[in-house]
Amino acid sequence: MEVLGVWIAAGLTLCIFSFLYRDNPFYKFAEHLYVGFSAGYWLVYTWEYTIKGMLIDPIRLQHAYSVLIPGFFGVLMLSRWFPRIAWLSRISISFTVGIGAGLALTGQIHGFILPQLKATLLPLTSINNFLIVFGVITTLFYFFFSRERKGLTRVFARIGIVYIMVAFGAAFGYTVMARISLLIGRFLFLFRDWLHIIKV
Repeated sequence: MEVLGVWIAAGLTLCIFSFLYRDNPFYKFAEHLYVGFSAGYWLVYTWEYTIKGMLIDPIRLQHAYSVLIPGFFGVLMLSRWFPRIAWLSRISISFTVGIGAGLALTGQIHGFILPQLKATLLPLTSINNFLIVFGVITTLFYFFFSRERKGLTRVFARIGIVYIMVAFGAAFGYTVMARISLLIGRFLFLFRDWLHIIKV
């Protein structure tokens, strides 16, 4: 059974790689199979861990009838499928957007802004600390649009652009590296587990 699974996985991997040549029926088959399995998985996951786990089981086992309130708002979301009562879904959407905005705002402040401020307030005792503080200041100069850039302001803004480009380059390089590691994993599977050409 394990051998069959390896052959199926290898076949689907080659079907996906066939897109490198051109769009073809093998790629479309693997793509649709992946989308179908993903949709089925998330349907079962949503039923088991959201609807059953957070609504039905608390009512049935713990008699926690308070979960009927969020359940009711969840049902209102489904009213978008019916044009005559679609306006009811706006009630649930407004609650969701409001709660999401509040959580995102506090999360951004506590998770990103304050830690970044804390990481910037460094003693200038080493070259690394100096480069970090100088980079933050020059980058802020680049985003300062209230006055015309002349003299030292213009120089600092140009240095800020260099820091921004370095940050974007590092982020792009990390993304490329992550994709290459996925590709290496697929090649390793094909050559080690399927063809047994290499032993690692």
